[in-house]
Amino acid sequence: MKKLIVFCLAVFAAVSAMAQGGNTGDGGADGDYISLAKKIAGLEKKSENFNLFVNYTAAYQQTLNPYAAAFRAKALRLEIKGAFGEHISYRFRHRLNGSGVPRSEDNFASATDMAMVGWRFNDRFEILGGKICQYWGGFEYDENPMYIYEYCDLLDRMDIFFGGVALVYHPVPSQEFVFNVTNTFNGKFEDEYGAGAVSAGGNYRLKGLNYPFTYILNWNGSFLNGRFKTRWALGSSALAKGTVTPGTDVILGEQHTYLAYLGQMLHLPKFQFYLDAYLNHEDLDRTRIASELLCPASTYLLNVDYASFVAKANWQFAPKWNFIGKLMYETASTTDFKNFRRSVGFVTCMEYYPVDDQDLCFFLAYVRKDRSFSSECGLPAALAVGVNRAELGIMYRIKAY
Repeated sequence: MKKLIVFCLAVFAAVSAMAQGGNTGDGGADGDYISLAKKIAGLEKKSENFNLFVNYTAAYQQTLNPYAAAFRAKALRLEIKGAFGEHISYRFRHRLNGSGVPRSEDNFASATDMAMVGWRFNDRFEILGGKICQYWGGFEYDENPMYIYEYCDLLDRMDIFFGGVALVYHPVPSQEFVFNVTNTFNGKFEDEYGAGAVSAGGNYRLKGLNYPFTYILNWNGSFLNGRFKTRWALGSSALAKGTVTPGTDVILGEQHTYLAYLGQMLHLPKFQFYLDAYLNHEDLDRTRIASELLCPASTYLLNVDYASFVAKANWQFAPKWNFIGKLMYETASTTDFKNFRRSVGFVTCMEYYPVDDQDLCFFLAYVRKDRSFSSECGLPAALAVGVNRAELGIMYRIKAY
């Protein structure tokens, strides 16, 4: 898979030279909705200095195998964002139903998605810093989490909010390149992998790096007046100082991940379709799907590959109505077992938006994922736990001010 990622880098360099635009959404566009403050108090905003959103999704969920039911808050996030003048911008987003305990590396709470400020030098250059969302590619990756009924397994396992900086370059208004440097972990290495973590096979003790950073090059393009869009990114994360023979200080090599995340979208007035490809080569299993299945606790595989492909369509077939169809196919491979784990999933959903000037939605969705193992790996089928549920709920991105 390393060769495939290098090939993607070459294609990235060639295609980006003729790209015609598209900007990152960091969770999608806000939409042109009237705030509750304006509706209730008749206030008229004079600028975009301050915007307050509450992202809320709740649903009745019926699990079909095994049978179980519950009312659940799927998302509850407070978001504050705005800009002052031509140069300063800021954004804060916090999960009200998340953990408020600071992490050992960045000292941010896990519940804090973003706490960042930006400085816009001119129409072409901007720098952002703080706790930010990593600029990986893919349209599912960039969507606001409240609009995702079920992530693919790979993204569902990812941490994506880290302390770091991003340099943004717009060669033309509709095109964007981002160079992004962040921490690899929110916690210290021992907190992420465990103080007694060892590698599989050689049973070597694992150590953290002095500079555990992630580097990402991102391109967001747009063609044909926005009818075709791309979100591509290539990057690498430094994970560990290496595997160390117990009782010695012999360094056997650094461990990294290499990622290529490629998303492309057809965007028509009443129909949108995107196809994402997510490819990970992990010198040390960071995603941990394979290690949790094949290794004892605190033991991690070397040289693991993950591949995920996501296709999603939105169709506004009638005023106020939207139909969603989504397919997911994913594999996991190790040195010994190629594509030993497979996951096939789909989502169907009907959405109804009753009010034109509010981002309010009622939905009925069905989600299913079936997982299986190859016969060579010897894993019992009972470990291939899938997803099979229906849900009826409400989604409201409240623009409070």
